[in-house]
Amino acid sequence: MVKLRAGTAGGAYDVLIGRGLTERVGELLRELYGGGAPGGGIAVVSDANVWALYGARLTAAMESAGLGFFSVVLEPGERAKSLEGLRLVYDAFGRGKLRRDGLALAFGGGVVGDLCGFAAATWNRGVDFVQLPTTLLAQVDSGIGGKTAINVEAGKNLVGAFYQPRLAVMDTGLQDALPAREYRCGMAEVIKYGAIRSEALLGKLAGAASGGGAAERLEPALMAEVVRECCDIKKGIVERDEFDRGERMLLNFGHSFGHAIERAGSYERHNHGEAVAMGMVMAARLGEDKGMTEPGTERALREILASKGLEADCGYGAEELLPHMEMDKKRGGAGLRLVLLRRLGDAFIYDCDFQELREGMAAW
Repeated sequence: MVKLRAGTAGGAYDVLIGRGLTERVGELLRELYGGGAPGGGIAVVSDANVWALYGARLTAAMESAGLGFFSVVLEPGERAKSLEGLRLVYDAFGRGKLRRDGLALAFGGGVVGDLCGFAAATWNRGVDFVQLPTTLLAQVDSGIGGKTAINVEAGKNLVGAFYQPRLAVMDTGLQDALPAREYRCGMAEVIKYGAIRSEALLGKLAGAASGGGAAERLEPALMAEVVRECCDIKKGIVERDEFDRGERMLLNFGHSFGHAIERAGSYERHNHGEAVAMGMVMAARLGEDKGMTEPGTERALREILASKGLEADCGYGAEELLPHMEMDKKRGGAGLRLVLLRRLGDAFIYDCDFQELREGMAAW
């Protein structure tokens, strides 16, 4: 097991990475609470797919540590990350009598983590929150950093809060049961970290791809190393800019385009990682067209994405995407704060007005 320590104004916490950690969750929670248990109860928030696969395993781990809990099992998918999904969680917290000194444990992918985290931040004005992410995407990205949110009609993640977990447990063994599409979704976020901060990480992925291509998953030791490196990059950025006012915006590489792609497809045509992959290519293309990005960067990104089975083209144009991008959280004044690349491994923030963006996209 690898342990990283994340320290922010919102609180310091451990990030644990390794295989088989789900079976130790009860023991780890006992350690977190000094050998005891949260006095106000424990709520486990999950979705139906995850609970069918791993619910019995988590239950056994909690029971072996003498920890009682109640579960909130939601329908899987992005649509659960909504006002209605939040109401269902609140209602369950109320029925379970979760008090202010209680704990909400997120057991699922990014949707569950974001939703549970926001519910925890707002229930009784804040209860403890632990992340136990079950997908590659959530383990390398949304499972740490304290961003919590739900989607509303106006756009994705527009209602949320910065709320740090007390503990994040990345059981890389849970990735074994991921469907191929969900695994690819997570690889898009891994590639994002390489694109913004670590060309060496992209080299590791490219080397692994040569042995079997998109169908072959990283072997366990390399996967643990990749998750650790992504978490280390993110925790460092978050420690320096917890509230997303500067450097942390780099983590949104591909996301302004990606969120618009998700919404244009009604959150059904493309999942988050697929949309981010397409968004990264669009950002690289825009940067090259404007002479800000090293020539060949878009092509190199396309190649590494293709090696992991990820499509680079979304099929939407400016007229379909820009109305959604106008509601992006990173909007400022007449435009967006986009993340572009100087080259692979070197990202920067560029203030791009909407007319400039429209003209650039129209040329594609």
